[in-house]
Amino acid sequence: MKAVVFDAFGEPGQVLRVCEKPDPRPGPGEVRVRMILSPINPSDLLVVRGRYGVLPELPATPGFEGVGVVDAVGPGLNLLGRAVMGKRVTVINHQGGNWAEYAVIPARQARPVAADIPDDQVASFFVNPATALAMVCHVLKVERGAWLLQTAAGSELGRMIIRLGKHDGFRTINVVRRPEAKAQLEALGADAVICSADGPIDEQVKSLTGADGVRYAIDPVGGETGSQVFKSLGFGGRMLVYGTLTGEPVQVEARPLISRDCHLSGFWLGHWMRSRSIPQSLRLFREIADLMRKGVLTTQTGAEFPINAIADASKAAEIPGRAGKVLLRLGSGLS
Repeated sequence: MKAVVFDAFGEPGQVLRVCEKPDPRPGPGEVRVRMILSPINPSDLLVVRGRYGVLPELPATPGFEGVGVVDAVGPGLNLLGRAVMGKRVTVINHQGGNWAEYAVIPARQARPVAADIPDDQVASFFVNPATALAMVCHVLKVERGAWLLQTAAGSELGRMIIRLGKHDGFRTINVVRRPEAKAQLEALGADAVICSADGPIDEQVKSLTGADGVRYAIDPVGGETGSQVFKSLGFGGRMLVYGTLTGEPVQVEARPLISRDCHLSGFWLGHWMRSRSIPQSLRLFREIADLMRKGVLTTQTGAEFPINAIADASKAAEIPGRAGKVLLRLGSGLS
């Protein structure tokens, strides 16, 4: 099979290559998936650069999620194996490895998805939709009418949260870097859009909400941006940090942390999912599917690249203002 591999951490366009490897065989409790599509997410490229929270042993193949068809099951699966054999599934690969023609994963991480949801949406079924739902609805529990402040609002996840706000009735203040992104997000339904280049984020936020600031905030950027987001919190405010795109720390002053009873926490989807029971996980997946059908948690897809064009694909995935998620085409769908 063909697989994308890297032997050293570095810039994706320089270290990623395609090689031929033996077709993998599933072990006990595992299934093999013939891959169809896999997105290029920021987390995938952070792994390649060696900047992710958990890094693989090298050489390694990236790719945390995707869509494919189960074509082989390992020993000892019995009923579970029969249930997924031949089915199109969302391929959740916590170890990475989906940028290949075949991937082997634990059977419990191969979740069949209804045929009315297209391949490109199933490919991005987990990372962004589950993160959006978990942070907003399960951890922060944002109420109807409340303000939620988010940075990197022009990302696919940011756009999902804007649509989720319109669906669930909470309001969003959305931070962007490029002034031209404002009109796009306002057309999507953003209640307010501010540009970080127009002045301190906390001052712009309080001009919208009053001196009380916001009750809820999420940030994947860190650095000065994240620090200003924390300053935007009102009394009892809660902020989740779910990324470090700048690689710089969030600076927090002790006095407002104490006097305003604010809370700053990290969020990692993998940790949160491990705290879920099987019934809770199944309910989450049903909720994602329902909201995809309603157009709330859908992913705008952009350019699609064959596996041999991985260098070009990784560069395209990081073009500012690109139209949609870049996908790797790894194989054909159900015959």
